[in-house]
Formats: sequence, structure tokens, C-alpha cells
Amino acid sequence: MHHDRLAAEAGEGTSGVLEATTATFAEHRELLFSVVYNLLGTVTDSEDVLQDTWLAWAAGGREEVANPRAYLVRIAVNQALSKLRSARRSREDYVGPWLPEPLVTTADTADSTERGEAVSLAMMVVLETLTPLERTVFVLHEVFGYDHPEIASILERSPAAVRQVAHRAREHVQARRPRFEPDADARRAATERFLAAAIGGDLPALLEVLAPDVTFSTDSGGKLRAARRVIQGRDKVARMVLANVSNYGLAGLTIRYAEVNGGPAALLFGDARLFAVLAVDLNEEDGRVRALYTILNPDKLRKLAEQLRTHP
Repeated sequence: MHHDRLAAEAGEGTSGVLEATTATFAEHRELLFSVVYNLLGTVTDSEDVLQDTWLAWAAGGREEVANPRAYLVRIAVNQALSKLRSARRSREDYVGPWLPEPLVTTADTADSTERGEAVSLAMMVVLETLTPLERTVFVLHEVFGYDHPEIASILERSPAAVRQVAHRAREHVQARRPRFEPDADARRAATERFLAAAIGGDLPALLEVLAPDVTFSTDSGGKLRAARRVIQGRDKVARMVLANVSNYGLAGLTIRYAEVNGGPAALLFGDARLFAVLAVDLNEEDGRVRALYTILNPDKLRKLAEQLRTHP
């Protein structure tokens, strides 16, 4: 009897520890997901990193952790940095332009664990041009507000080294990304004008909405017919867009708008199936479209489609 009572008490104690461990991780999961997603650009890889972070957290030794948030961020960031380095090598063999996996961030369609700081698709494309270390330092400092000594502690580097990396990354980003950030209404209106012209086959209207030096990036992963390089120039982009409308029969698509990666985007559906995600970036001077990002790769749309079915 005495043994049974002690075993029951031990079981209750173990259960209580597990509940506390789970609650602490759940409290910080949204932050962890946001940081890791902005480093990796894919939902699936981000979820894998969070799973590994949870296993490390649940393995024990937590009684020595004075700051669980800092401890969890350090584990997640270093796991993500390692995965980012290996991903960069594999992306060299990717067919066509590589764009991030889109993440719906609208409150009524996104799970709370998938909300948080959201970097636009345009900025995510710029981040892809940084080294893994530069991207990690930039995201932690510029997006999440960590200071250089905090980042140095996370990455186990000197503050001076982190400052040097941060300076290099910031210069790199500023050279490739205008400081102007168009408001959501202007981007939504430009997206609507672009799609109306494209689907209507109206070449003059399409040329009017596009900037002279517009770029068109299509991520199909080689799974659908699409340009295997970034197309640049208004005439080339307009003709490529109209050819795609004809080839894919886009005139019959249903269009929905949602907040994707913190900004407005068009979700294109064919026969109730998510076919593509389209986002635009605008010029500051005239509000014309300076960049088009279209994600067709069904592997990158699967999670988003599931998310929309769960939260229609």
C-alpha cells in the first residue's frame, strides 16, 4: 500500500512537470515559429525545427534555465541556422526561381501559432541573397529587435563580430530593397488592376500598370510549365503574363484576397483547388508594379491550402 501511494505521488509529480514544460514551450511557440520561418522561408522546415526544439526542451535540465524564452530562442535559432546552411546547398539545384512558402497571416484564417512578425515576400526574396549568418543576424536585429550582445550570446560569437555581420547585412539589404513600403490598400488596388488586365487579355492596360523595369518571378519548382529564370522588362513581362493566362486557362479562375506574409496577395483557385499565390511590389514614384511574385509549386501551396480549409 505504501509503495502504491508513493508511485501515485511520483506519477502526479511527473505529470505536473510535463504540464509545466509543455505550457512554457506553448507560451513561446509563436515567437519561435516566426523567427525560424523568417530564417528558412518554409513552413515545413520551420515546424521540423520547432519539433527538434521541443525535444531538446523536454529532454531535461530545465531547472538550470533562468530564462526559458532566451534558452528556447537560442536552440531554435541555431537549429535553423544549421538547416539554412544545408538548404542553401540544395536550393542550388532547384528548378527555376526559388520563392518562400507563402504564409497566410490574416487573423481570421491563421492559427495563432503561425502569426507574429511577418516579413513580406519581397523582403524574403532579398533575404535569400544574404549568407545564412547574415540573414540570422539581420532577422534577429532588424525584425525582432534583439541587440548585438543578445545575438552574440545566441550565436556564441563576440558582440564585435555580430556588429560587423549586422552592418554588412544591412548594407546588402538596403542596396537591394527600397526603403519605401507601399500601404496595403495601394498594393491590393494594384494587384486587382494587374489581374483585371491580365485575365482580360488587355495588353495596353497591362503595360500601364507595370513599371518599365518590372521583374516577374515564378516559382513552379519544375512541376508546372513556367519561366525558369526571372523575367525583366515591361514588354517581356506583359507578353509572358498573357501567354500564361492563355496556357493555363486562367480566365476561369476564382480570385480571393488574403494577407500573406503581412501584405495583400491574390489566391487563385481553379475547380476549388488553390492554383497560385500572387503578390506585387510597387514603385514609390508612380505606384506601378515593380515586381511580381507568383508561387505555383504545389508543394509550397499544400500547407496554405490546408490552412484555408481549416479556417475558410
